[in-house]
Amino acid sequence: MNRGFLLGVLSVFSLTAQAGPQINVGTVYDYLDADKSTYLKRVFNSGDATAFVKVNVLEIVYADDGTPQEIAVQNAADGASRNGLMASPARLIVPAQGMQGTRLLYLGERDRERYFRVRFVPVVPEKEDEFAVSDEDSEEYKKSLTAGVNVMTGFGTVFFVRPKDARFATAINDSDSRYELRNNGNTVLIIDEFKSCSLSNENDCGATTKHHVLAGKTFAFDKEKNREYRFFLIEGNEKKTVKVVSR
Repeated sequence: MNRGFLLGVLSVFSLTAQAGPQINVGTVYDYLDADKSTYLKRVFNSGDATAFVKVNVLEIVYADDGTPQEIAVQNAADGASRNGLMASPARLIVPAQGMQGTRLLYLGERDRERYFRVRFVPVVPEKEDEFAVSDEDSEEYKKSLTAGVNVMTGFGTVFFVRPKDARFATAINDSDSRYELRNNGNTVLIIDEFKSCSLSNENDCGATTKHHVLAGKTFAFDKEKNREYRFFLIEGNEKKTVKVVSR
């Protein structure tokens, strides 16, 4: 099955299980609408220890063959301006059973859509991490973590920055054997909760999946006999229910 263009999903990295900070960043895909320049991202800590979290931002750039690369966001030479996404603050101290937020601020031109990887990485605070924690407190924190077996898991989310003149133009080609949906607009559209089910057995369904179709790309699948394909087509704030039946 050709699922069109799939954007990279969640990345998770573990340092070692059970006591200590346990962060959660909510959704792994976030979208900055054309009329917005900031987005509040909340980080929750359901663990029993304070979480010290570094927020790192990389831009996802695609080569001509569609291969993604993650590169550092570049500052201007004079340091006075920035072209891309920044997190403020980029260091979070999240108390146990608490929450803190960081604002994702986009600066620069909005003539095209851009994509960023935002990583939330729990760390043991060191002086160079700029958490304003004393050496004594840092050592106490290390001791509290090493007293048991710990998990410190970070999350990577994908952040879409829509262009200023965001435009949706979805073209559908539905034949007897194949369904194709092409994004002729200039911003990402979403195929959400895609699922294929048998018409004769409602319990015979494939996995539920989510797909991002970038501008100029196509989402497509070959139809199988006696199956129904269901999904939501999301274009910005508009959400449509789609059902495709193959008998």
